[in-house]
Amino acid sequence: MLKIRLVRRLAALAGAAALMTVVPGTPAQAASPKFSETTAIGTHNAYEKSKYTYFAQALDSGASLLELDVYVDTISHRWRVSHSNPWGDNNNCEAAKNPDELYSKSRNQDLGSCLDNMAAWNQLHPDHPPIVIKVEMKVGFYDKGGLGPDEFDTLVSQKLGSSVYKPADLLDGTYPSLDAAAKANAWPTRDSLKGKFLFELIPGTVEQANPFDHYWTDEEYADHLRNLYAAGDISAAEAFPAVLGAQNGDPRVSRYDSSIRPWFVFFDGDAATYVNNGYDTSFYSAHHYILITTDAAGVSPAISSTDPTDAEVAARLSLLAKDHASLITSDWATKPASVLGSVTTRG
Repeated sequence: MLKIRLVRRLAALAGAAALMTVVPGTPAQAASPKFSETTAIGTHNAYEKSKYTYFAQALDSGASLLELDVYVDTISHRWRVSHSNPWGDNNNCEAAKNPDELYSKSRNQDLGSCLDNMAAWNQLHPDHPPIVIKVEMKVGFYDKGGLGPDEFDTLVSQKLGSSVYKPADLLDGTYPSLDAAAKANAWPTRDSLKGKFLFELIPGTVEQANPFDHYWTDEEYADHLRNLYAAGDISAAEAFPAVLGAQNGDPRVSRYDSSIRPWFVFFDGDAATYVNNGYDTSFYSAHHYILITTDAAGVSPAISSTDPTDAEVAARLSLLAKDHASLITSDWATKPASVLGSVTTRG
């Protein structure tokens, strides 16, 4: 009898141990990092045909940021995509609205078609990692001509719908400003951003050089966000304005009225200016702001801006991640997706 009890006791203990043992082949999964906690790679002026034959190929590239240059054409009332022609389109966006039309249609289309390409590509790749679409408004908005922030939002919403991660998503009905949400690290995980695009807006080179224009894209869109929030309509906004230009400390303080400073959580500046000058970039990761460092190849020691080795790209990504960048950009369009799709821990 004693032997039977002992066998039963050992069996019970074995069963309990089995319940506490992880089943082979099902290891515990590491939690996905938040969007604010990683560093990834982007492609400068990805709309250029010299980089990709079709914009869909830019999306295929694995890059986490793709840049578009946009002009407001006040005569034809269209959003032109071009590097230097404000009255025409010169780009790799094609007249393709459906997945089966990609990689085959006529190019040199307007912004609406670029967005159509994104929507069609998204259908083919619904679980793609988050992609930031950086829009440089070359001459700024033209609100009184019907090409202002409202119309930009409407176009993006009509073309991409729920595939855009918007300012209202970061606020989540909880925070009074983007700044408050960022400081609380309310950013979603990268996994929860699968299939999403985020739009960043920066003032353009022509706009900045215009002596008669003192109301640039960044300020205008931040005003737009503040006003939408006050009106209870922040869900209409589709983009995040960025503070452009590397500067030590908080660049919002010297540039903007206090009423719109809390609507900037994207910052965008030259990588070498940040790093080579020893600026304290920990400010950005400490507050969970998104820091985009451009011309990553120019940081000392400089590497090729077009065709570095894979090892050089990996080393530059690691270096700028330690300097708290969220995204680094260059003209590395020739690199494979295994390189351009690299993501590492920030800071």
